[in-house]
Amino acid sequence: MITSPSSLRRSERSRRATLDAALELCTEKGYGRVTVEAIAARAGVSKKTIYRWWPSKGAVMLEAFAEVFVGSTPFVDTGDVAADLRSHINGAVRLVSTPPYGPAYAGILSEMHHDDDLARAVLEQLVQPRVAAAVGRLRRAQEQGQIPAGADLPLAVELLYGPVYYRHVLRKPAQDEATVAALVSHVLRSLAAGDDSAPTAGGSGTPAGGGGAATGDAPAAGRVS
Repeated sequence: MITSPSSLRRSERSRRATLDAALELCTEKGYGRVTVEAIAARAGVSKKTIYRWWPSKGAVMLEAFAEVFVGSTPFVDTGDVAADLRSHINGAVRLVSTPPYGPAYAGILSEMHHDDDLARAVLEQLVQPRVAAAVGRLRRAQEQGQIPAGADLPLAVELLYGPVYYRHVLRKPAQDEATVAALVSHVLRSLAAGDDSAPTAGGSGTPAGGGGAATGDAPAAGRVS
């Protein structure tokens, strides 16, 4: 069966309306009170349409969140890995601290603990691609001599992301820019620990990370979620 251009346009309009409706309702009612029925009514689509594209409310919310998160937190390469990581982490902090995205993601993280399909989707659609992109950015910095050749890049990603989600999940105050700068500086220095020949990040002549001494408020790191 050949899908007509008009059908494709209608499908995309319905998809977009569904994602927008899910986020709007999450802001108005809270994640736990949102239902597929309410999303369908707000979006002007049928429940059958939603279930044809997504297996659950959590899957709808995940697609809505991931779409914005990926677009809002790119891994740019200006040649200064410390500055680029600060910009990236600050973007992630702002997003998960702002309705509807923060409440939506908190709801997703809670629901995935008793929904194995959603847990797999979070891993496959969000976590693994973002970890791969972060490792790729660090690897380019490694190739440029800003990070030691033997550094454990996947571990560095966990150290960078862990504090963001630790605070988000426990509803602690989000990091400010100074704390993010201290976190990035601390992680980059840790990669060079024990390697006296390691070059400095950004060629600034300061320890890798370029942000000065860590201020001590960076929380314990955890696994990316």
